[in-house]
Amino acid sequence: MFHVSCFMMQLIAFIIFIISLVAILVMVGKKIPVLITLPQNGSHGFKKPAVVLRVQKKWNSVHFHLFEKQMLLHKVLSFIKVWTLKIETKIDQLLHGIRKKAQELDKKVKNKK
Repeated sequence: MFHVSCFMMQLIAFIIFIISLVAILVMVGKKIPVLITLPQNGSHGFKKPAVVLRVQKKWNSVHFHLFEKQMLLHKVLSFIKVWTLKIETKIDQLLHGIRKKAQELDKKVKNKK
């Protein structure tokens, strides 16, 4: 009994698969003539209006200059970061030396008492 219901479920799934496959093939078959008429180089065949071309050209130039400015800003900020880290390291060394001298002075004061 179990084998019969399992077989029926597989048969129903296979029939649905075949019907779906045939439907997809029919849709693709109807669209092939339209796809053949499309240009091969990817252009759509319509010319853009002059206004759209001007706006697109300005946008591309502004976008490129913005990118250039961001690269310059990145370099400047990286330079500042490196110098800040160098200065921070030097200050840390100086503070360490001052602390060491202060501890030595404290030891000398405690030894004198």
